[in-house]
Amino acid sequence: MSGQALGLAISVFLACAVEAVEALTIVLAVGATRSWRSALSGAAAAVIALAVTTAILGPGLTSLPIQTLRLVVGGLLLVFGLQWLRKAILRAAGLKAQHDENEIFREEAAAAESAGTPAEGLDPYSFTIAFKGVLLEGLEVVFIALTFGANQHRLPLAAAAAGAAVLLVVAVGVAVRRPLSRAPENAMKFSVGVMLTSFGIFWGAEGAGADWPAGDAALLVVVPSVLIFSLLLARVFRDPAIERRVAEV
Repeated sequence: MSGQALGLAISVFLACAVEAVEALTIVLAVGATRSWRSALSGAAAAVIALAVTTAILGPGLTSLPIQTLRLVVGGLLLVFGLQWLRKAILRAAGLKAQHDENEIFREEAAAAESAGTPAEGLDPYSFTIAFKGVLLEGLEVVFIALTFGANQHRLPLAAAAAGAAVLLVVAVGVAVRRPLSRAPENAMKFSVGVMLTSFGIFWGAEGAGADWPAGDAALLVVVPSVLIFSLLLARVFRDPAIERRVAEV
């Protein structure tokens, strides 16, 4: 397996695992509090909608000329990657609260309880919240898998990595029946932000007509450079004086 293929598989797996953990927390909260049947029905409906979206968007992406595809994909990955990386740096610096699945579970469960008595049969609240949660988190899974897979013409590999991540999270969630708070989600988000940003830089530059020295091997420099720069930013932002300035903005 080439370096790009390995990077694709790792990036898609980690990103999809993070999104699956967050979707699982929402489904568990409304299912345990109100109606398992309605929550699972909403989740299943969202999965069907995501499958249709993938089937529609996949062929369209792969039909684009390779230079255009790399430019578009590189730009999109930078948009998403920098958002992930920004939040991860702020969390690492202590300027943003760490992502806590237990706290999110408690908030979702409290909201579900305050929504009144569950309806007989299909509970609209449970169905809607589970559907929305799985759909929104799943759209990022679809986007990441399609952009990585289409750009390298390795959609099966990207789909396999995404499927493996989702199945693993679901299997563990079914086994423990509680939020996966012990998963190193914040570290995973940091890693995904670094990977998405690095591949966005690499493919965006190629799409714009640049030639990287040593070809794909340049990723061995780009990825560590983005990681080191991000860690340095997190360290700098831990400075109390900078923290006060950020808080005032």
